[in-house]
Amino acid sequence: MEDNAKLLEALLEKAADYSKTSFELIKLKALDKSSDLVSTVIPRTVAIVLFSSFMLFLNLGLSFWLGDILGRIYYGFFVVAAFYAVLGIIINFFFHKKFKEIVSNYFIRKMLK
Repeated sequence: MEDNAKLLEALLEKAADYSKTSFELIKLKALDKSSDLVSTVIPRTVAIVLFSSFMLFLNLGLSFWLGDILGRIYYGFFVVAAFYAVLGIIINFFFHKKFKEIVSNYFIRKMLK
């Protein structure tokens, strides 16, 4: 009887150790995935901010230059704004699904890696 009790106690102890180890492994895997995602997103965010600043100043210069050519400064801003409106409409109607697919596939690949 005592043998069975000791075996059962040892079995329960091993099961408890196994569950603790499994839980720790799950926590570490989640930490790995989240740190991988964050370490990818932050540098890309910095690059996007820098590229956006570049595009802002490029567009301001282009707007002033076109406005000077057209005779009124604000005409240049209207031309640049119209260009971006047309570009936005084209992207929305023709490439929206493709962009959505690319972004979702990127995040899925990062989470399953």
